[in-house]
Amino acid sequence: MEHIKTYNRQQHQVDHNPIIIEGPIPSSTLKGYSFHEGLNAFRPATKQFQALLEIADLPEGRIIIARERETIIGYVTYLHPDPLERWSTFQMQNLIELGAIEVAPDYRSRQIASNLIRLSMMDPFMENYIIISTEYYWHWDLKGTGLNIWEYRKAMEKMMATGGLLPAPTDDPEINSHPANCLMVRIGSNVDDNSIKRFEKLRFLRRYQNRSFREGL
Repeated sequence: MEHIKTYNRQQHQVDHNPIIIEGPIPSSTLKGYSFHEGLNAFRPATKQFQALLEIADLPEGRIIIARERETIIGYVTYLHPDPLERWSTFQMQNLIELGAIEVAPDYRSRQIASNLIRLSMMDPFMENYIIISTEYYWHWDLKGTGLNIWEYRKAMEKMMATGGLLPAPTDDPEINSHPANCLMVRIGSNVDDNSIKRFEKLRFLRRYQNRSFREGL
């Protein structure tokens, strides 16, 4: 499968300062920007920037950034699921994961995260993908936002909905280990029926595995 990427760009005003939201961005362009030190929710900022550079060079990898002048202050990533996750079981080329989204603390609560997701969906090739996001409450910045688990979950759902990702049931044990966790899904308009059926098996993999085991007895 050839992963076609179409660049888009928008400008937004935040406190009278222009914020550029653009992407997908190749690593060669990313290297020309600095990375805000506050982007450290997942790992130290320097290591997180290196991770973005590596994702940008993947055939399916997509990096959408928000920047103030030459400083990246937010980003969202898309790539194939980790090989160790259930979502890679069938190695579906048209299944990608919203792997991370982050905005530097000084720029939060200004719709930047929503605009990152919204711009990423402007690329018409996104209609060829099943897009997922696995949301675990222990990854949420509850302390930094001052929100409780359910307030954060509500805000997260609203943000994801700007890109068409909605909660979907699954029998994944890690997601079901806490009621605040959830699987978010967007199925593009060009996704074929066979891929949708395979994804259904992924969502309820334990059910299908148990059924196959019983039928094999």
